[in-house]
Amino acid sequence: MSRYLSVRQRLERDPGLRERMRALAAYQAQRLAGTYRDLEGTTRHGPAVEFFLTDLYGPQDLTERDAQILRALDKLKRFLPPGALQALARAFELHVLSMELDAATAAALPGPGRIDAATYAGAYRAAGRRGDRERQIALIGDIGSLLDGLAHRPEVGLAVRLARAPAHASGYGQLQDFLERGFHAFRKMNGAAEFLAAIDQRERALMETLFGAGA
Repeated sequence: MSRYLSVRQRLERDPGLRERMRALAAYQAQRLAGTYRDLEGTTRHGPAVEFFLTDLYGPQDLTERDAQILRALDKLKRFLPPGALQALARAFELHVLSMELDAATAAALPGPGRIDAATYAGAYRAAGRRGDRERQIALIGDIGSLLDGLAHRPEVGLAVRLARAPAHASGYGQLQDFLERGFHAFRKMNGAAEFLAAIDQRERALMETLFGAGA
């Protein structure tokens, strides 16, 4: 929680950094869309790609969803299986880590203007934190594996459906929607090993390329 607040406070104090973060988010959204366009166009993997890009690793502002996770985790222990709670906790960790890495990358950009492949690679290398980059990729796989394990348990699907109205009425609507989208996307795949392997391979390959670009 302290790391999360630290990044938010830094962005509030620095309008220039916020502007660079917005430019970085736009660039990364374009990059992600291109990297996973082949999977997004398939019936089996399309919903999971959309979930990946909007709920886990995309440029969207997930502040309210994460605030709901923090408020709800203790309460949800009575209703959700451990796998669901672990997925939520890891989703929060992933967002905080992504914010930190994006802030470090944005701070290393030469200016707030248009970002291209060369300026992005330079800022990525300047930000460093290879271990955190590896952790970021590992968290995506962890969350996906947890959701995949839950998606084939009928009792979990029933619990998610029954929680919809109470969750929205109690102010946990974004958290509920996150769980529903993840559950349905991974259930539709009927096995997520191929999808998660593709993410891991592509993101690690990009990481290696970017860290080696200045060598």
